[in-house]
Amino acid sequence: MISIVDYGAGNLRSVQNTLAELGATYKVIDTPEAVLAADRLVLPGVGHFGQLMGSLDLLRLRQPILEKIAGGTPFFGICLGMQALFSGSDEAPDQQGLNLYPERIQRFPATARVPHMGWNSLTPKPGGKLLAGLTDPIYVYFANSYYAPPVEATSATCEYQFPFSAVIEKDNIYGVQFHPEKSGPVGLKIMANFLELA
Repeated sequence: MISIVDYGAGNLRSVQNTLAELGATYKVIDTPEAVLAADRLVLPGVGHFGQLMGSLDLLRLRQPILEKIAGGTPFFGICLGMQALFSGSDEAPDQQGLNLYPERIQRFPATARVPHMGWNSLTPKPGGKLLAGLTDPIYVYFANSYYAPPVEATSATCEYQFPFSAVIEKDNIYGVQFHPEKSGPVGLKIMANFLELA
């Protein structure tokens, strides 16, 4: 069963609808005990980095999430949920992320139109698992003013003035900057791939 972390905001309903369309069983959780009991974790996110991390701390979910990830539980971060995996964000300089990647989330430069909104294509690296079975061009739906730089775990990038991390995959940790739940059949396939991997 998929456990969707509810921190009081985010795109829960659309994620639930996508999982339901795939025939997956899921539940929405918001307690440390439920996180620790989860078989698979999904952290959706829209909004502000500081609000997300502050809510996780208020609900005492940060440490249980880290414990589950360290223990090998499959984790899927969506949009802001992926950004939470990094050390921090320019959006909330005083708020620490989950710090699984030491790099920081940065704001697109003043020369870019923000938010980066709408459909854009992905440039996958060979061997990626979340995009398996998809053929170029792969278009997905973005809505982000901040971005993660490419890191070792980056399995696909998106070009918006420069390449940034669109998909990350490392061991049991998966994340996407875009919204698979708003990306039509391509998004459904990506979610299905995570379910199969998990």
